[in-house]
Amino acid sequence: MSETSTSPGSAGETPQDAFGGQVRRAIIWRSGSQIAAQVISWSSTLIVMRLLAPADYGLFAMSLVMLSFLNFLNGYGFASALVQERDLDQHRIRQAFGLLLLANGTIAAVQWFAAPAVADYYSQPVVAQMLRVQTLIYLSTPFIAIPEVLMGRKLDFRSQALVNMTAALAGAIMSLVMAWMGFGVWTLVYAPIAMFWVRAIGLNLMVRALVWPSFDFRGCGSIFCFGLAILLTQLFWLVQTQSDIFLIGRVFHPHEVGVYSQAVFLATIFYSRFVPPLNEVAFPAYSRLQHDLPALRRAFLRSARLIMLLAAPVYVGMAVTAVPLVATLFGPTWAELPPLVEMMALAMPFMTVQILFNPALNAVGSPGVAVKTSIAGAIIFAAAFAAAVAFGLPGVALAWCLAAPLLLLATLLLSRPALGLGLRDLATSLSLPVICSLVMGAVVWAADRLLLGQALAALPGIHLVVLVGIGVVSYAAALHGMDRTALVQVWQLVRRKPLAEAPA
Repeated sequence: MSETSTSPGSAGETPQDAFGGQVRRAIIWRSGSQIAAQVISWSSTLIVMRLLAPADYGLFAMSLVMLSFLNFLNGYGFASALVQERDLDQHRIRQAFGLLLLANGTIAAVQWFAAPAVADYYSQPVVAQMLRVQTLIYLSTPFIAIPEVLMGRKLDFRSQALVNMTAALAGAIMSLVMAWMGFGVWTLVYAPIAMFWVRAIGLNLMVRALVWPSFDFRGCGSIFCFGLAILLTQLFWLVQTQSDIFLIGRVFHPHEVGVYSQAVFLATIFYSRFVPPLNEVAFPAYSRLQHDLPALRRAFLRSARLIMLLAAPVYVGMAVTAVPLVATLFGPTWAELPPLVEMMALAMPFMTVQILFNPALNAVGSPGVAVKTSIAGAIIFAAAFAAAVAFGLPGVALAWCLAAPLLLLATLLLSRPALGLGLRDLATSLSLPVICSLVMGAVVWAADRLLLGQALAALPGIHLVVLVGIGVVSYAAALHGMDRTALVQVWQLVRRKPLAEAPA
């Protein structure tokens, strides 16, 4: 029996109501599956990190630089363009499939033949072997991208969710088994390959729309142009995010590179995993206000304030609890991480505010400004890392603290003509979360140094729980003292209730 036949009021349901319900179900499946897949992935990652050595992660990070740069050329944007096609026919799907096969076959060949040169650059012969095996990832992309897009057009995120969770589970099982059996760095190579190919096979079984590719690309200019626009923005983002490993990988030992890469992973986890979904929600909200710039500015500042009310204490808390946090999550093997995490975590508030600008700029029809900020980020971070390499890992970590505020300032200046926002507007809006987070950080730091540090040093889990408890109480007390309304808003944000319900 169908769902609509049993639901009350379905007889009078309008097409708009039906579509709205379909969208809601799609969002639930997509967000729910993402959370489930992340839980599976993070759980296995925490276990595997206790079984592998930092040098394994260093070698993997070196290979990941080339993998990331070539992966942005994989043509996924060509498939994404199919979503915008009003009348999608079989020939256009075959063209997109052909483009994807050609693009990914080419970059797989480039990586295969360039692998020895990359290994020579890092003076690590095993990197060449790793890069050649990792070409299998590119070959799975065409078989993932096309069915994903076809499912997306139908808002069929349920099937995607089931496949993604199965793939995450397969990758987790393979990584745990290989790490336990002593395969070392190859654990990090083969587990993602298994995950990608399980996704490819699962999606095609679900869609049953495997087509013969067409290499006649006449009439697919719109697909090509859309894909190139996506590639341009990704290129500069990759320079910003991968230049550090590219530079330090040649100078430092794989052990040091591994320590640094996992410090980046931990420090950026909130910024990279939780903030982007909020931006996806912000874009349509800002788009409704694109013709009312003062209202859009107010909405942007209010959103930034709300997000930072939650994010700022997380970052400051990470900085002041780095020692027990790393010991609890990763174990004693990673004892070199805390000093790096302490510095990087303090750069993350600037990075978080900076990426909040993109949906607002796109909403007012100024995507070119976002490209300019990506260029600025690539230049600022690459220059900072290049200068910092001579000062060792602490110098590279400190470079984050210098480059992040500069990028935020550049973004503010570049976006001012489009949004009309000034430094004073931003400072006024964010003063509350910044002040309260610093108060919380000072209280936790003092409690740790004066009372708890020595007493609980041998019990990192309990040490962390106690410090987190002190942090939550002190932050709530600071918010309550300065702005009770903000405390209610944070509570509703944590409970994932609509922000509109929060008192204004």
